[in-house]
Amino acid sequence: MTRLMSRKLSVVMVLSFILVACLSGLAAAKKPLIGVSIRSLSEERWDREKAMMEESARELGADIIFTDANHDEAMQNSQIENLIARGVDVLVIIAQNSDVAAMGVQMATEEGIPVIAYDVAVFHPDAIYLSFDSVRVGYEMAKAVVEVVPKGNYMWIGGSPTDDNAYLVREGHFQVLQPLIDKGDIVLVGEQWSPAWSPQEAMMHMENALVANKDQIDAVVASNDGTAGGAIQALMEPGLAGKVPVSGQDADLAACQRIAEGTQTVSIFKDVRVLARVAMESAVELANGQKPTALNGKYRNSERGIEQDAILLDVVPVTKDNLYEVIILGGFHSLEDVYRNVPKSEWPNQ
Repeated sequence: MTRLMSRKLSVVMVLSFILVACLSGLAAAKKPLIGVSIRSLSEERWDREKAMMEESARELGADIIFTDANHDEAMQNSQIENLIARGVDVLVIIAQNSDVAAMGVQMATEEGIPVIAYDVAVFHPDAIYLSFDSVRVGYEMAKAVVEVVPKGNYMWIGGSPTDDNAYLVREGHFQVLQPLIDKGDIVLVGEQWSPAWSPQEAMMHMENALVANKDQIDAVVASNDGTAGGAIQALMEPGLAGKVPVSGQDADLAACQRIAEGTQTVSIFKDVRVLARVAMESAVELANGQKPTALNGKYRNSERGIEQDAILLDVVPVTKDNLYEVIILGGFHSLEDVYRNVPKSEWPNQ
């Protein structure tokens, strides 16, 4: 080989190495694309968590796309199909219907796209379940109400019958209630589900229960802050709001205001800032072909024979006693917002 040919070959090899390095750099620089299918942005918490996910994704160097199914399970699967077509690397689903959304997971799985079931189980073995311990959420709700009224007539108001979380929460409720029902200390005067976790449905159920029992209801175990708000609205008419303990979950601003005012007894604080952050961190890890480092348990549904990898986060019951410490000092809501309907003379000392 001549010296000239050798020099040309060396140049070609150097250029090839540079080209490979550039292509590798471009591949490494490609941002993960996360698709998030939200069941409805009309619910306060999902709209708020959308903003949290956007911020976390941006900090982690990922792009993110959202869709809003507006409580339409068929529309949700259609939107999931669209997200897949748009080339998302990871799919996060907040399911309207735990059964129906399984079709969306299947579509994603067939395209090799990993899926996170965000705070609502999706009945497909390939989904990773990310949530709080919903059974414990229900347990802490009922426990807080029973501590106020250990005996009497109880009304139970459930969440959406198409949401697996509603059943897990109910399981926790009855871990507390059933022994007292069996003992005769608690009389369950009504049990009603609330489609789409509707406050209006909950209010209607509570109104009907009050009429049927001539206002003789001593406690209400409602399954989230929306249904709690509906029940409390119904309790206002006979002057029972603030006298009858009512439970909820999510620490929505309206619920925290009711706790400050004394009309709601407890809301289970699930720090959704942590939930949203862990979701995005796990999504980025999955997009990079890695197993999420936050995995710490299993979600099992024996009825459907499903077992999934899970990430389960802690919860905190919030009452009037720790509202300021957990919610205000924790930076979840502001003092002015939470106590706006309470005379300033009754605001907590700062």
